[in-house]
Amino acid sequence: MLVPRRAKYRKQQRGSMKGNAYRGTKISFGEYGLASEEMGWITSRQIEAARRAITHFTQRGGRVWIRIFPDKPITKKPPEVRMGSGKGDVSEFVAPVKPGRMLFEMGGVTKETAFAALRLAAHKLNVKTKITERQEI
Repeated sequence: MLVPRRAKYRKQQRGSMKGNAYRGTKISFGEYGLASEEMGWITSRQIEAARRAITHFTQRGGRVWIRIFPDKPITKKPPEVRMGSGKGDVSEFVAPVKPGRMLFEMGGVTKETAFAALRLAAHKLNVKTKITERQEI
């Protein structure tokens, strides 16, 4: 699973997400991409499950690029604990995603294989996604 090596601060506030992504919206490395259509937090477990689905389907052919990284710590308090007494412990890491953000890219495989693999990966994520192709200008 993806986890940051170091962080300046151990715990973060939740923050708010507004608007569309303005960085990381184009296909930069491969020929096919999986882009988000809505806002959300994607956990490191979901990213790993999607990556494994892609590599399993393509039988380790082609190349996969992960364009997001879970660098936001999420805290949880243990079950059956009363309110108060501080913020909980860090339980997982998430990647905040806005609409239009490119999540995964693929290259070196046929269009049918790439679309099928990215469709399987999309089922592992908790945001709506669309599969796109590189637009040559």
